[in-house]
Amino acid sequence: MPRQPITLLLTLLVLVAVLRPAWSSDWRFDDVDRVVAIADIHGAYDAMTTTLQQAGILNYELSWSGGKAHLVIVGDILDRGPGSRAAMELLMRIEGEAAIEGGRVHVLIGNHEAMLLEGDMRYVSAAEYEAFAGEVDPDERARWLELFADRKTGSAEALRSEFEKKYPPGYFAMRRAFRADGRYGRWLLKKNIIAVINGTAFVHGGLSTVVTQVGLDGVNDDMQKDLLEYVEVLNVLTDAEILLPTDSHYDYEAILNNYLPALNESPDILRAIATAIRLGKSDLLGVDGPLWVRSNVSCPGIIEEHRLDAALAAIGADRVVVGHTPTPKRQVLQRFHGKIIEIDTGMLNFYYNGTGHALVFEGDVISVIDQSGTDALEPMAHPRRVGHRPGNLTASQLQELLEHGEIVSLEKGESNTVVKVSNGEQTVSAVFNKRKGRSFYPGVAAFRMDRLLELDMVPVTVVREVDGHDGTLQFMPDNKSNEVERSASGQGGGASCAITDQWAAMYVFDVLIYNEGRSQHRMMYDRSSWRLMLSEHDRAFANSKGRPAHLKNAALPVSPGWKRALSALTDELLEEQFGDVLDKRRLRALAARRDELISAPSARSKK
Repeated sequence: MPRQPITLLLTLLVLVAVLRPAWSSDWRFDDVDRVVAIADIHGAYDAMTTTLQQAGILNYELSWSGGKAHLVIVGDILDRGPGSRAAMELLMRIEGEAAIEGGRVHVLIGNHEAMLLEGDMRYVSAAEYEAFAGEVDPDERARWLELFADRKTGSAEALRSEFEKKYPPGYFAMRRAFRADGRYGRWLLKKNIIAVINGTAFVHGGLSTVVTQVGLDGVNDDMQKDLLEYVEVLNVLTDAEILLPTDSHYDYEAILNNYLPALNESPDILRAIATAIRLGKSDLLGVDGPLWVRSNVSCPGIIEEHRLDAALAAIGADRVVVGHTPTPKRQVLQRFHGKIIEIDTGMLNFYYNGTGHALVFEGDVISVIDQSGTDALEPMAHPRRVGHRPGNLTASQLQELLEHGEIVSLEKGESNTVVKVSNGEQTVSAVFNKRKGRSFYPGVAAFRMDRLLELDMVPVTVVREVDGHDGTLQFMPDNKSNEVERSASGQGGGASCAITDQWAAMYVFDVLIYNEGRSQHRMMYDRSSWRLMLSEHDRAFANSKGRPAHLKNAALPVSPGWKRALSALTDELLEEQFGDVLDKRRLRALAARRDELISAPSARSKK
């Protein structure tokens, strides 16, 4: 595979002409009688086909039987499971069969499709490589071994052993198939990122502020073209042996930045290097892009709902259906009054412990059909839980346990008392704080305010007498960390809801409740998601207007989500919800702080 820089420009031009689809607005459809959507197949071929049979899309010969229905695959056909190639082949076949019947198959790009197109092979399973093992090219494999060894140090035997372990038979054939001119690369690079059918948007990760900024055409046209061009120039640089298929995708930028071109280096190579570096930072491929973002399903409502509303308005849709993030209990969920529906139910059972589910739209009726054929289900409400709970207790169940369960142990510390409470089946830990004054329970008030605002950061807190003292019990989750520990470890950067967004909400909350007791030890996190949990509010709800001292000079723009939630906190509602835990002076001060925040400058959307 010698370098051929003279022909590179011609090669690129031919690839663009052959591969680039007719970039027309083929991503919006109306008046479709039946729409069926599944997500995150991850090589679970049998679960996929069974689910589609139950949904009436495939017959028992695995041919199209959906008539004029539209089938939407909401990304992530690939990685982890053994049947990825078989799943792609089936979808490629039924695309044509559906078209003959007047139906349509929409395969949308997911982050795992993008990863394989870019050469990020971290999640490819041995069985997926095995599916390509019959297409090994011995000369190609020998050449890549030679170049791999040139970049390494060690004995020839050790390097060969490392090469064979990292790059099993089928590896390079699979890489070829996902090139821009390969069988699956050519197919996937013609696929959209978002489809809007009957006013419902379908996208793998979610509708982020990136989508709000560029709109539907910007995502499916400009960003999709960027993905195609990125894959094309990576192929050019691999053909030129500047990048190797054995290189980690995360090393591309460093390799290209450190590449020393020859004096007579082809301008085409230099342009390809510059293009690859630029497009490797594309918004489409970033954590806030529509393939990767999780904030729609992971951020509290007060942070996320107004951002989702803006994105839906930008693309002309009423709701969005997403995959990417496996749902709790592996059931189809909805949140924000049905504006978002989550359908990643962990179809690849041995990895995600879930089953296949199909979301079905027929007229105004939305239903769910599972892999076993159970139908007439509806999407369930997304649970609002703060912290990991034994038995997946709901908030009301946990509240009942804390209020009426048996206290089985009590451990007094220097700053608080930890209590274990049991209902005979589940035992939880809680922190006890003595009552701060007559009819004054700031911890309970903070929890109730959290629920009203849909902040979802304050653990369940109840009034409870413990060891002869009146006070409050606040649930203390397992698998937690505090901000002291998190910042020291550097963890949390990959939080599904950005920690900076969570902090911003915490600051506004602490102003509203006039919390003078916030410390890094009272900023806890669920380590599985890095969702913020705010504990112990014994120094909150002072008889003061304005802000607590530590937030006097903080930049505190108030988002539209906050203003909407604060405006709903009428004086009557405050009296109804907090009259038994806050006295009238504290209620008046709370209302004054509410009004100050409503009149504060609005936050700008993130860029």
